[in-house]
Amino acid sequence: MDAVLRAVAMYAVLLLIFRLTGRRSMAQVTTFDFIILLIVGEATQQALLGEDFSVTQAALVIATLILLERLFDYVSWRLPRFKRVTEGLPVIVVENGRPLTDVMAKEQITIDDVLSAGRASQGLERLDQIKWAVLETSGGISIVPKAGG
Repeated sequence: MDAVLRAVAMYAVLLLIFRLTGRRSMAQVTTFDFIILLIVGEATQQALLGEDFSVTQAALVIATLILLERLFDYVSWRLPRFKRVTEGLPVIVVENGRPLTDVMAKEQITIDDVLSAGRASQGLERLDQIKWAVLETSGGISIVPKAGG
């Protein structure tokens, strides 16, 4: 039972940490971010398994985390308000070619990030070709080009 309680506690801690650090943290992972994620994974493993490194203990922890994730998915599907709290909402960062600088600063998105997404998804070169740029809940940036842009 201790393993299940540890898994629930670590799930809550990780959910809170990743929710507070913002969605961009997983969308654009740098080499350093990847190293930090590996360290977080190792620290999480230590916290979850404690002194018992048995296969049974590891399986119980993994099963608990997966069940928690499925439970959160189900509750998010049934209760949109819960989903907004745990995943957030998409945010418009560029509107009609004009960057919304306050929103971009809050979300830690640069104009270069938006232009990069515009080039990658739509072949756009300039902000004035963008009708909307939306920071999605996944951390990616969706681009809606202006008509004839």
